[in-house]
Amino acid sequence: MFCSISGTVPEQGVVSTKSGHLFEKSLIEKYVRETGKCPVTGEPLTTEDLLPLKVNKTVKPRTAPATSIPGLLNLFHDEWDANMLELHSTRTQLHQTRQELSHALYQHDAATRVIARLLKERDEARAALTDMKQQYSADVAAAAAAPREAAGEGGRRPKAGIPEDVIADMTEVNATLSKGRKKRPLPDSLASADDLAAMTLAGSHPLHKTTAGGIAGIDVNPQQQGVVVTAGVDTTLQLFDYLQTRVLASLEGHTKRCTGVSWVAADVIVSSSADKTARVWRAGGEGGAEWSCAAVLRDHTAEVVGVTTHPSRRYFVTGSMDASWAFYDVASLTCLRQVGADEGPGEPYTCLQFHPDGLILGTGTEGKAIRIWEVKAQKAVAACEGHAGAIRSLAFSENGYHMASASDDCIKLWDLRKLANFKTIEPYTDGPCTTVAFDHSGQYLAVGGPVVKIYGQKQQWAELKTLSEVPKRASALRWGPDARSLLVGAADHNLRIFSSPSA
Repeated sequence: MFCSISGTVPEQGVVSTKSGHLFEKSLIEKYVRETGKCPVTGEPLTTEDLLPLKVNKTVKPRTAPATSIPGLLNLFHDEWDANMLELHSTRTQLHQTRQELSHALYQHDAATRVIARLLKERDEARAALTDMKQQYSADVAAAAAAPREAAGEGGRRPKAGIPEDVIADMTEVNATLSKGRKKRPLPDSLASADDLAAMTLAGSHPLHKTTAGGIAGIDVNPQQQGVVVTAGVDTTLQLFDYLQTRVLASLEGHTKRCTGVSWVAADVIVSSSADKTARVWRAGGEGGAEWSCAAVLRDHTAEVVGVTTHPSRRYFVTGSMDASWAFYDVASLTCLRQVGADEGPGEPYTCLQFHPDGLILGTGTEGKAIRIWEVKAQKAVAACEGHAGAIRSLAFSENGYHMASASDDCIKLWDLRKLANFKTIEPYTDGPCTTVAFDHSGQYLAVGGPVVKIYGQKQQWAELKTLSEVPKRASALRWGPDARSLLVGAADHNLRIFSSPSA
């Protein structure tokens, strides 16, 4: 049935009781209110004349196209087209969103790399500025102490020589030490050969980074025997109290591996590095607990291989791969004399060491040459020949009579009174010798290599003890008081403390 007005199936149908026609309720009521007549017959009609029809509300009447199979197929086809169009539009938007996300991620990655590069450049600029400030402060101090001379060849400041007052000071120190050494007996507390034979590992302390492990140098605080400083391949210096087992400070500033360190005074440390510089560190603050770089010494043009301190602790010397060594004054941080390649063996230095009396300096080179220098005249007065390879380490005995030298193949002991080699030790068959160290009494010699070995003078330099608890090559040695302990720095990042049971 269809509405007599719209011609469609009514959703809410009513029937006129006068004419019997079917209408859509909303349409006929509006028409009756406006005209008061039947739209079909024109007879008078009121809303009371409309009789509502009851229909099933759960099923909506079908539209005209849905009343046949072709109409239904047409509706399904239109719906399918609409769905496919919407799906295509959604996929297009998804692809566009993915492209935008990929572009955003690329921009984020590029921005992160740019920020990382800028941060690195900022840190390098800050480090360079700090070095410039420190160098400027050192230059100002040096200028106040002694005006700079005219620049020499290549724009470098010429070193006129060691002043007479410094030579007089070293001579006086030499006379005092030499006289006192002859009268000094061996201490009763000195470790015996049996004590050394019973020496064991007392502690292992990881002071440096594992990514760049290795300890190249060790020195002990001259006023606090339990406090040491280590120079690491990781470019840092670590101040460590091994009696209390705590790190006191970490000194950073070198840009390449450290090669050596010397505790000049209780509040002054000098370090050498492969970055062609030596740095002077001073303690400050309350109790001297805060360390800072006081000067950067740039007198060498190649790797600085080591530093050694004069017995007076008022001077120190650095050696370099540029075949020169430089003599410095601690108070003014001034290079008083630099002995160049033309005045020495002309080969890169590998190690150097002051004689206990302070007027003799020993140097070793890559070309197996050992030179004995008279510091007052800055001249090589003797040569010790016999090694087959580069000299890795030098050590003088406390009595001043003997010198030990380490090369890849062996250890040689020299009598400085005769300038003769009186003993050759070949401690290893599975690796090179790397370092040597006399104890303070001069009675014992420690040798570093694949393991650490200890030899005794009274035992005709026989082996007393082998310390095998060193997993990698021992590269630095330092005796404790009365030879009752031995500090070992190895190619890993640990400082090892060996001690006798009674220590």
